[in-house]
Amino acid sequence: MNQTAERWEGRYRSGKTGWDRGQVSPALENWVKSGLMPAGRILIPGCGRGHEVCYLAAQGYDVTAVDIAPSAIATLQKTLDEGSHSAHLIQADLLEWEPDSPFDAIYEQTSLCAIDPPDWPNYVHRLATWLKPGGHLFALFMQTDREGGPPYHCDLDIMRKLFAADLWSWDAAHAMKIEHPSGIHERGFVLTRRDTSA
Repeated sequence: MNQTAERWEGRYRSGKTGWDRGQVSPALENWVKSGLMPAGRILIPGCGRGHEVCYLAAQGYDVTAVDIAPSAIATLQKTLDEGSHSAHLIQADLLEWEPDSPFDAIYEQTSLCAIDPPDWPNYVHRLATWLKPGGHLFALFMQTDREGGPPYHCDLDIMRKLFAADLWSWDAAHAMKIEHPSGIHERGFVLTRRDTSA
C-alpha cells in the first residue's frame, strides 16, 4: 500500500471522514429524478462508503466505484450485499488506474477536493479519458473558502480553467448549490465532454 493509500485508510479507520454526509447527496437525487442521469455505465471515483453507489445500484444503474482505501471498499461491499444490490468495486489509486472502456457518465463528488491541487490537471485529464464523447460529468465542487485541505477549496474560476471550454460544455441551467452538514457547501454542475474527434 502506498503512502497515499495508507493516509486515507488511516482516516477511515480513525473515523476522520467529515466529508461523508452519511446519506445520498440531494444533488444526485435531483439529477436522477429529473432524468438528467443517463442510463448506462456510471463511474463514481473516490466513492468512499458509497451512499451514492448504493442509491444508483438500487435504481438499476450499472455502477463502477473506485476508492484508494481498502476499508472503504470493504464497508461498501458489505452494504451492497445487505441490500442485495451489486456494483463493480475497485480498490485503486485514481492517479494510476485505467478502466477497460469509457463510461456514459461520471459522478464526481468528493474526489477532486481530496486530491492535492498540483495533481488536479492529471486527474481532470483522466476524467476526460474515462468518459465517452458526449458523456456527462456530474460534478460537485467543494466550497470551503479556506486555505489547505483536504477537502480543498474548488474555486469556480479555477474549475472553469481546468474543465476548459475546448473539451467541456458547462450546463448553467442545472447549476445548484448544495449545503453540506459540515457547514460548507458544494456547487453542482453538469458538464458534457465534447467530441473532439471531428
